[in-house]
Amino acid sequence: MDAERRAIAKFCLDAAHEGKLSFPEIIGKLVNAGFEGYAVDYRRNSQTYYLPDGDNADFDMPHPAGSVAAVFDGDAVEALVRWAQRNAPDYSYAAFGEKVKAAGCAGYLVSFLGRRVVYYGRTAETHVELFPQ
Repeated sequence: MDAERRAIAKFCLDAAHEGKLSFPEIIGKLVNAGFEGYAVDYRRNSQTYYLPDGDNADFDMPHPAGSVAAVFDGDAVEALVRWAQRNAPDYSYAAFGEKVKAAGCAGYLVSFLGRRVVYYGRTAETHVELFPQ
């Protein structure tokens, strides 16, 4: 992957963790740079960004605190997504990560093409969120 795209992906990762960009702003930057999606792996504490040709960039995430609970609670994951969408005053991406791991979320896949996010647990249970219209 070229250096410019890697820099854009890293900027978006850092901006999410620092609260500098919203999810829609991050999606816009990544789509404009040609990415088709990304994956968050809470067990590896990493995030991978994908181009349509299969090329990818992998980065370690900051804030590794907490482990993934054994039981996936889809209702709790959905409530946390709604919290993030409201951009509540107490929201941060780091807090979201800690809380969603406690709800059993091992990671999630964001598909720009499919306009959805698939959250999954350690037993491959899922919760699917469609992008707001």
